[in-house]
Amino acid sequence: LANTQYRSFFRHSNLPIHQLVEVATMNAFRLASRLSTRASSQVLSGGLRSTATPSLRLAQGFQSSNISTSLPAPKAPALHELGSVDHSFEDDRIDRVAEPERRAFTYLLLSGVRFAYASTARVLVVKFVSSMSASADVLALASAEFDVGGIQPGKTITVKWRGKPVFIRHRTPAEIATEASVSLAQLRDEETDDDRTLKPEWLVVLGICTHLGCVPINGAGDYNGWFCPCHGSHYDVSGRIRKGPAPLNLEVPPYKFTGDTKILIG
Repeated sequence: LANTQYRSFFRHSNLPIHQLVEVATMNAFRLASRLSTRASSQVLSGGLRSTATPSLRLAQGFQSSNISTSLPAPKAPALHELGSVDHSFEDDRIDRVAEPERRAFTYLLLSGVRFAYASTARVLVVKFVSSMSASADVLALASAEFDVGGIQPGKTITVKWRGKPVFIRHRTPAEIATEASVSLAQLRDEETDDDRTLKPEWLVVLGICTHLGCVPINGAGDYNGWFCPCHGSHYDVSGRIRKGPAPLNLEVPPYKFTGDTKILIG
C-alpha cells in the first residue's frame, strides 16, 4: 500500500492476517462509496473540474479519509474453554469398581452419623416430655387417705384434698331411704343417689358450691344437707341441688375404699 498511515498501521498491528484483510476491505469500500458520491455530485453540477488520474484520486482519498481502526469487541470465551485449577473432584473420586470397600465404608459412616442424630433427638424429646410431668411433691398431694371409722352416723367431717374442702358424711338408714325415693323429675341436675355413692352409708363430695365456688354450710337448708348462704343454694343429703341458683350437684371426687373404714381420695 502507498499510503503511509496504512503501512504504519499494518506494520505495528498485532492482529491476525484475516482481521487485517477485513479492516482493509472495509476501508476500501468506504473510500469507493465516498468517491462515487463525489463523482455523481460533480457530474450533476456540470462535469468534472479536475482531470487528475484515478490513481491520484485514490491516493488523495487515502490521505483525506480517516482510517477506522475500530474492531469488534472480543468474544467472551466459553465456560469449557476457561479450564479449572481445582482437580480435587477427579483426584478424590472413588472408583466403585476398583475400590468397592470404600463405598461400603462410606455407607457405614453415614449410617452411624444418622443413628447418632436419631439417638440425640430421642434423648431430647424424652427429657422434654419428662420435664412436663408432675414432680414428686405434686404426686404426693394427688391422693390422700382418711380413716372414717370415728364418724358417727348422721355426722359429717371436712377434710382437705388438693387444697379443696371435701365433705365426708356417714348417712343414716333413714337418710339413705329418703334420698333414694327422690324422683328424677324433681331434680335440676338429674342423678340418682346410687350413682353418687360407692357405699350407700358413705357420701363423699367436694365442699364447693357449683354456683360461684363458695363453701356451703353443713346440716343447713330446706333439705338438711348443705346450704350456701351467699346466694341461697340448697343441697340435699346426697349433695344434689334442690333449690337456688346453683346449676349442678356437688361434685363427687374420684375415691375408693382401701379398707372397711379407710377412704383414698384421688
